[in-house]
Amino acid sequence: MLKLSLLQQMLVVSIALSAITCAFVQKTKKHFKCSSCLCIYSLIVNLVCGILFCLSFTTITFPESLWVGFFSFIGADTIYKSLEGKLASYSDLVSKDQITIPKENLIETEDDK
Repeated sequence: MLKLSLLQQMLVVSIALSAITCAFVQKTKKHFKCSSCLCIYSLIVNLVCGILFCLSFTTITFPESLWVGFFSFIGADTIYKSLEGKLASYSDLVSKDQITIPKENLIETEDDK
C-alpha cells in the first residue's frame, strides 16, 4: 500500500530544502566551468543536504532522505528554469524611480469612460 502521509511529508521537506539548495548552488556555481559538472554538483549538494536536513529535523530515515534529496534536486532545477529571466534583480527594483504599466494591463473604471 502507498504511504501517502510519508510521501506528503517528504515532498513538503523537499520543497523547503529545494529553496535552500538552489540558493546555495547559485551562489557557488561560479567555480564550475561546464554545465554537466554543475548539474552533478547540484545533485550531490541536494543529496547531502537532504540527508543532513532530514536526519536533523525530521523522523525521516536515511533511505527516505535520499528520496527527499532527489525530489529537491528535481524541484530546484524545475523552479529555476521556469523563473529564469522572469524575475528582476534587487538592484533593478531599487534603481527604478517609477513604475510603468502597459496600456493593455490597465482596467477601465466608470470614471474613465
